[in-house]
Amino acid sequence: MSGYELLARDLAACGRDGFTGEVRVSGSPGGAFHLRGGLVVAVESPGAPGPEALLLRSGRIGGEEWAALVRESGGARWPAAGLIAHGYAGAAQLRVVCAMSLQDAAFAVVAGSVDGCERGPAAGPPPAAVAVGEPPTRLLQEASRKLRALLALPYPVRPDRERPTPAPVSCAATRLGELRCELLAHADGRRTARDLAFRTGRGVYTVTVEVARMLGEGLLECVDAPHPIPVLLPADGGGLGPREPMAPAAPPQGPPDPDPSALPRRRPGASGINETLTPEPNAGNGWKEFFRLRNPTAR
Repeated sequence: MSGYELLARDLAACGRDGFTGEVRVSGSPGGAFHLRGGLVVAVESPGAPGPEALLLRSGRIGGEEWAALVRESGGARWPAAGLIAHGYAGAAQLRVVCAMSLQDAAFAVVAGSVDGCERGPAAGPPPAAVAVGEPPTRLLQEASRKLRALLALPYPVRPDRERPTPAPVSCAATRLGELRCELLAHADGRRTARDLAFRTGRGVYTVTVEVARMLGEGLLECVDAPHPIPVLLPADGGGLGPREPMAPAAPPQGPPDPDPSALPRRRPGASGINETLTPEPNAGNGWKEFFRLRNPTAR
């Protein structure tokens, strides 16, 4: 069973059971589905910008104002009441932002890899929850439809794989929209579509589709990874292989043993220092030198 099938099975079971709580999805990027009465009311994923990023990008509220609202609400992750009370956003706009974030996070989870799912109780109120939840099966079908449409493009990309860079062509004569100008400004060969979505405060699906279209139009390109450089070694390994064990050194040789056949031999029955010695046959002249040393007065 694939990861998507596992996720679809578990979420469908949550819908049938009227489950209220969280379904935590492990994988890359993974995420969490928040359900209420069997309907998905919020989805979080590190693979997609959250609703606060989308709202801040709209320019309706700045970072300092957002931090002040969070403090005012006692640390709430989504200070919806304060946003409406201070006039930063209307209720309808917040509903749209929450729905966009939910759909985008579900797409990010489906477009990645799913290793497992775990159902558990809710750790707290769902952040940026929609008022009317989405049926889990329909939510996953919509995310799958987006992924198929993306992969059907002439230059399909994944949110977390390709790292585009601006193509070395002049775009001065081409009228570019705001999003394309931002993508050209931030695409540096190190950022994926997901990174560009966070950088620009846009939905990851929107950015990924635009990156694929710009690749097809020649505005962006993906540089291939460099090929490994082959290393040629000499036939004998160039001294880089394991060394052969050295033969043990031969023990030092002492003076050669004297040849027994070259020494005089004592004749049986002889005695005294001046005993008569007879050589062995073919003994050579070695015995003469020996006899001279033993009898220095001999002539």
